[in-house]
Amino acid sequence: MHVELPEKLYYTIGEVAKAFDVNTSLIRFWEKEFDILQPKKNAKGNRKFTPQDIKNLEFIYHLVKERGFTLEGAKIHLKENKHKTLDKFEIIRKLEGVKAELLKIKENL
Repeated sequence: MHVELPEKLYYTIGEVAKAFDVNTSLIRFWEKEFDILQPKKNAKGNRKFTPQDIKNLEFIYHLVKERGFTLEGAKIHLKENKHKTLDKFEIIRKLEGVKAELLKIKENL
């Protein structure tokens, strides 16, 4: 899954949930379950997600929804291989984006 969000410093929980096609309650639940998710909160208590939070959410979504990890399995995977796995995941996502762009170019030819 590739998330399409405009370039901004902060995203609301509604924007994030819509981009991932999940309920806001799931985002809040994952925030409680995973230490790497720590969105900022304003004076009202509204969550503001940074682009780094979005990357972390993408990775959690990938582990839980796409690869079928349990929450405990995803937590263990993140703790044991955090930097190595996140780096690989980012590279794969970038390559998927390049592939999608090349396929669009091919269709237009």
